[in-house]
Amino acid sequence: MARGTSAQLDRFVHERLPPPAQCAQLRYELPELQLPDQLNLVEELLDKAAGRPWADRPLLRSDARTLSYREARAEVDRIAQVLTGDLGLVPGNRVLLRGGNSITLALAWLAVVKAGLVAVATMPLLRARELGQIIAKAQPAAALCEARLLDELRQAPGADQLPAGTVAFHAPDDPHSLEARAARQPGAGAACPTAADDIALIAFTSGTTGQPKAPVISHRDVLAMCNCWPRHVLRARSEDVVVGSPPLAFTFGLGGLLLFPMWAGASVYFPGAPYTPESLVQQARAVGATICYTAPTFYRQMAPHAKALGGLPQLRICVSAGEALPDVTRQLWKQATGIEMLDGIGGTELFHIYISSPPERVRRGAVGQVVPGFTARVVDEEGRELPRGSVGRLALIGPVGCRYLDDVRQTQYVQQGWNYPGDAFVEDDDGYFFYQARADDMIVTAGYNVGGPEVEDVLLQHPAVAECAVVGKPDAERGMLVKAFCVLRPGYSGDAALVHALQAHVKASLAPYKYPREVAFLPALPRTETGKLQRYKLREP
Repeated sequence: MARGTSAQLDRFVHERLPPPAQCAQLRYELPELQLPDQLNLVEELLDKAAGRPWADRPLLRSDARTLSYREARAEVDRIAQVLTGDLGLVPGNRVLLRGGNSITLALAWLAVVKAGLVAVATMPLLRARELGQIIAKAQPAAALCEARLLDELRQAPGADQLPAGTVAFHAPDDPHSLEARAARQPGAGAACPTAADDIALIAFTSGTTGQPKAPVISHRDVLAMCNCWPRHVLRARSEDVVVGSPPLAFTFGLGGLLLFPMWAGASVYFPGAPYTPESLVQQARAVGATICYTAPTFYRQMAPHAKALGGLPQLRICVSAGEALPDVTRQLWKQATGIEMLDGIGGTELFHIYISSPPERVRRGAVGQVVPGFTARVVDEEGRELPRGSVGRLALIGPVGCRYLDDVRQTQYVQQGWNYPGDAFVEDDDGYFFYQARADDMIVTAGYNVGGPEVEDVLLQHPAVAECAVVGKPDAERGMLVKAFCVLRPGYSGDAALVHALQAHVKASLAPYKYPREVAFLPALPRTETGKLQRYKLREP
């Protein structure tokens, strides 16, 4: 079949993709995965909604306004015209997006991708140092940034060198804001005629080395994933109202709180401020939410609030992902609401969830079964499939595969055509997968991924620290805690004051969720005879 003609004039990303020999095999075995070679995912999900029953139904909601699919398309077209007209961007240019979950951020993301540009969404909590790493890697041509977050972005290395500059949004008094510029545009624009394999987004994720990895995801990848887990497991409806806490900068949030609802013709409610467990319960009741996305930690904290209100009668689907779901949390939520939680495991590299079961097929203790469209198996270190009931590495093949932007770690994730997410699992005789642990040093705390070496790098910049190691410690509330073991330089005392000083030092350089909640002091770190750090000894009780 002939490939689609690329519209991306800036080939920066394409030129830095791994060679075909290092990429995963792709399988499009289901009929719904047979997609055309010329497509733009925003045209498919938004523009074509004009011919569907939900054209005039709400898509994006907040307390301040509601936009139907038809109205959202007009807003997206105006923002796209700002990008290509006012800013002079061309297809393939990267655009950094920075903001909390909001209607404007959602519209901006859709406009970037509709214009054939590459969305590079960043977490609102990231600090200047981390933003600088993303800028250096992705080399964006422009940034769209929420006004309240401008100061941190301006301090990021390279932020002052973006060719098209930075445009603020949620800045009502700024005549050059994104909203003001968009209001001056005519609207009604056509989607960029991208090839299915043109790049839609770069989704940065932390790695165990501390250097950000940059999975690259195409228009085809996103639409293929819309036809896997959402179609076969989630089974959303056009009348659904979706709420949740994951940021749109995470693919968990991007899929669950924007793209998957659009695929189903549903609507999304965005709050005016970040959710707390109590406010998420209250908003879900207030807006009649039927689907909720958040991490197990949030569900655990939401349960008493839901129970106190007598449950959430309109809610029918609760999706848990981002960290392992303890069965005690599943049962606590079920007791509070009567809802069987929908668990799932996925990854940024493959965009979203690939192991999950609908509520009626839940097996206690299991994440679920492989999602239709994927093949999964548990293998040994050489990639040989293990007998059922054995602990081994998870390996996957499906309609998407990991592709890192210019990163030698590609060969660690993809081996012999299979994707290796870095998780240890057991598969039972009925094809249910039971999560065991991370196979690497990633710390998953309250749904956030933290690379221990990244925290170590910051701690070592403190004058008191001679050596350090950061590991995850099991925790009933957060799943894992970030714990630091430090060897001090002469003249320093490992007291409570120094613990607070080291924690503040990390918070000043990294997102707050990455700071070590526990700090221990050792005379020396455990090492092998060749000098390699023995992290497993630090994890022992």
